[in-house]
Amino acid sequence: MSNLRFWGLMGVLIVVVWLAGRLVTNEYVFFAGYAVLQYILLATAWNLLGGYAGYINFGSAAFFALGAYMSVALNKLVELPVPILIVAGGVSAGALGLVMGYLTLKLRGVFFSIATLALAIVFQAVITNWSWVGGASGAYVMRPADGPWGGSYVEYLFYLMLAMACGSVALARTIERSDMGYGLSAIRDDEGAAESNGVPTLRLKVLATVLSGTLMGMAGAPLPFYVAYLDPPSAFNLSYAVNTIAMPLVGGTQTWIGPVIGAVLLTAVQETAMVTISSASNLLLVGLLMIAFIALAPNGIVGLAKAWKKGETHDAVSNRSAHRHRGRSG
Repeated sequence: MSNLRFWGLMGVLIVVVWLAGRLVTNEYVFFAGYAVLQYILLATAWNLLGGYAGYINFGSAAFFALGAYMSVALNKLVELPVPILIVAGGVSAGALGLVMGYLTLKLRGVFFSIATLALAIVFQAVITNWSWVGGASGAYVMRPADGPWGGSYVEYLFYLMLAMACGSVALARTIERSDMGYGLSAIRDDEGAAESNGVPTLRLKVLATVLSGTLMGMAGAPLPFYVAYLDPPSAFNLSYAVNTIAMPLVGGTQTWIGPVIGAVLLTAVQETAMVTISSASNLLLVGLLMIAFIALAPNGIVGLAKAWKKGETHDAVSNRSAHRHRGRSG
């Protein structure tokens, strides 16, 4: 798909969603839509490092929660517009990514993953003991009833998340087709060989970590206004860490569209399960799906589609060759 066509489709999608939102009267639609867009943003952010570079980050909840608690902390000082809080959350999470990158990215494989998990645990302990943001008791955030441009405030948050999700997907697609994307792919395939061939591995990994952390922090910044009450168990909820990894794995980690497909699919499955079965079944379903895709389709849905298309093309070529051979024989 050409860049012009991509941006055209992105613009059409935003306009269609906005027009459809004008017709919606049930606020739950915006609540559910916000969740889908939030996970598209988180899954895309995780994929910048975990998918493109192959560095599995178990600490995504730390970046997400940092963005959320940055909003709580600033909101107690002075009431600021949510877009400014989003920028503040992204900058703080990006700074954390920079520090984490230089401290942990010299580690490889499981050692890096354990270090990121430790980061999330340590940061949760810090937040739990930080009284300014509510500590273990949590903090209430007063959400205005109406958005600044009319409609409910949840609708306003939905459109902010829509803009961020679309921006993150566009960024991921740009990176995938750039020198940075090729360098990250080389790191994923064989980091030693990439480094010996002049790829600036550490610089690319740190940059990917900063961008990934920034997007996760931006995803978390509106959360206090979305839920109206924030405490450590909800900000560091296991579902964020699990879904952020599972969605790119199910959709496909080596392409920008994979996390989008995985986020839409798994969020829809979880919303359906929560209504028809129970909310406790969500992580069970995600875990089962993740195991199934790791075992049967390690390249995700996008990988299955590519393999199917390649098989069809191969069959078509074989059929044409056989037809030509029979013609010459006749």
